[in-house]
Amino acid sequence: MDNQAHNEKQEYNITVYTENQIGLLNRIATIFSRRKLNIESLNTSPSEIEGIHRFTIVIHVTPEVVRKLAGQIEKQVEVLKVYYNTNDDVIWQEMALYKVPTEVIAEKALVERLLRVNGARVVVIRKDYTVFETTGHREETDNLIKVLQPFGLIEFVRSARIAIIKHSEGFNRKLREFEGREPHHDVVENEYLDRKAKGLYDVMYP
Repeated sequence: MDNQAHNEKQEYNITVYTENQIGLLNRIATIFSRRKLNIESLNTSPSEIEGIHRFTIVIHVTPEVVRKLAGQIEKQVEVLKVYYNTNDDVIWQEMALYKVPTEVIAEKALVERLLRVNGARVVVIRKDYTVFETTGHREETDNLIKVLQPFGLIEFVRSARIAIIKHSEGFNRKLREFEGREPHHDVVENEYLDRKAKGLYDVMYP
């Protein structure tokens, strides 16, 4: 039973804290392409620490594969820390935009009611089309596609996933703990290699 769980694929959210270096995204993508793995979603954004960026990568793999991927990504010089979590361990959302003919909205009260039920809000109203936005899990945004298809859905686009780790105290605390250690103190779990630690310190205290 344990072996079956070990080999069972599921969706993982990989969170990468990194210095914003040109070419890093390509190197991370290469790690996945070499293993012939598809990235389901990839988002980059500023983090809670100035000068440090956060990547959120979604992938469908086994526990063993995600562990190895996280280890490979963390070996990159500019990468400071990597976490991986299942969907149960994070709070996540995706945003979607839908373009539909304005005349359909005006003429069919049913469409307006369906949009309201699905939590969609108006972003733009033009004479020929109206754009709605909704935020939620992928199943929710996919469901609204099915709802709007019969009414002439013109365009649809969905953003990459953004996710917050439920039980994380943030990378900021890890940073403060590192700065407070005595020079001879051993680094727990080898979280910061010397080369990474120096780069992080230079970013925080240029």
